[in-house]
Amino acid sequence: MPFYHKLGKIPPKRHTQFEKPDGGLYYEQLFGTEGFHGFASLLYHVHRPTQIKEIGAPIDMTPIAALDKHVKAQMLRGFDVKPTADFLDSRTIVLFNNDVNIALAAPHKSMTSYFYKNADADEVLFVHKGKGTLKTLVGNIPFSYGDYLVIPRGIIYQIEFEIEDNRLLIVESFSPVLTPRNYRNNFGQLLEHSPFCERDFRAPSELETHDEIGDFMVKTKKENVLHEITYATHPFDVVGWDGYNFPYAMSIHDFEPITGRVHLPPPIHQNFEGHNFVICSFVPRLYDYHPKAIPAPYNHSNIDSDEMLYYVDGDFMSRNHVEKGYISLHPAGVVHGPHPGAMERSIGKKETGELAVMVDTFKPLKLTQAALDICDPEYYKSWVE
Repeated sequence: MPFYHKLGKIPPKRHTQFEKPDGGLYYEQLFGTEGFHGFASLLYHVHRPTQIKEIGAPIDMTPIAALDKHVKAQMLRGFDVKPTADFLDSRTIVLFNNDVNIALAAPHKSMTSYFYKNADADEVLFVHKGKGTLKTLVGNIPFSYGDYLVIPRGIIYQIEFEIEDNRLLIVESFSPVLTPRNYRNNFGQLLEHSPFCERDFRAPSELETHDEIGDFMVKTKKENVLHEITYATHPFDVVGWDGYNFPYAMSIHDFEPITGRVHLPPPIHQNFEGHNFVICSFVPRLYDYHPKAIPAPYNHSNIDSDEMLYYVDGDFMSRNHVEKGYISLHPAGVVHGPHPGAMERSIGKKETGELAVMVDTFKPLKLTQAALDICDPEYYKSWVE
């Protein structure tokens, strides 16, 4: 994150002795990204964070393409992904390429028997349904409907749900997830024309320090392989930390839409970016106000990007027969646009209550078998009058 945050107790000078009240020293850890060039934080542990007792047999989690090199528009019924008790077991990758994995999840139990670390990718968890707390080694973040949880790679965490009816859209990014560069100055501060600002980010709070010795399972994903690593001390034994590398939450409801006299292009909805992809937030907003405005989007030849749209709530005005949790995928190279009648219906309308998350990728997305199992095979024909 391009702003500084700290929690707990830290020494006045970095890389110096930090003494425990009863003698001995706390153990400093640099938690950085992109070598020594990216965002970083300094953590102070009660115990050495390197005490590995055992590593279990590796489990291959590489997604497999069931449909590749395609041009067919797709509609996935996301809520057809069945609820599963375990958080990791519930994560169902439906779309992927070399830059991102896009998954759906419906876990109905909290993650309490183990910890998780994604050493491959930053994660963006969008909470469509559910409420709870993201617990991490650098503090806790409460979450609820409409929250984005941005978790940098390497963060050890657990998720505690308050209810069983949970639905998540998960984007794994193999590059750092950042705020859009067109909304930042040279120092990373969000500019005045940005549709959100630093006040909308919720950094970790309530740092829990567990001074415990035993067997602690940290399931760690690296190179699409899951390793069950048993540590000798509790992962959440941090007494304090400071820096710029930490998880945070932002609510889609805090995204302030940008509107104009005529229809504006999708980049105005951009919320996050990574290498070769962007994440956009479509939120309730006023429609275009030119006397001859057509609020529905114009037809678009997305030659260079695949467009994935996840429908959250409200009536998405450019589509017919869309329900909550549906995912549309419009591949690069094929024109897409409003469904028949949508353009005409939009004329004269003053506002929309639609809520959706869009992921545009600049490399083609492949579909897994799990995606094909929940797709509408006739969707691509739905523009025929």
